Amino acid sequence: MTGSTSGGHKAAETNKERYGKDFYNRIGALGGKKSTGGGFAASKERAIEAGRKGAKLRWERYYKLKETQE
Repeated sequence: MTGSTSGGHKAAETNKERYGKDFYNRIGALGGKKSTGGGFAASKERAIEAGRKGAKLRWERYYKLKETQE
């Protein structure tokens, strides 16, 4: 059941049994503490640029698909 929803639920149950009910809370907290504020939180310009690139690709694919259907 690797890669399926039910497999993921079984893995989560196994992790909770082995490492305690708060396993996911603890590993999430570790990641949050290690965060240095990088990524989009650090720069509004980076977020704008990423959004622009994503939108451009989306519209290019949309028009290409539309042309093939006509």
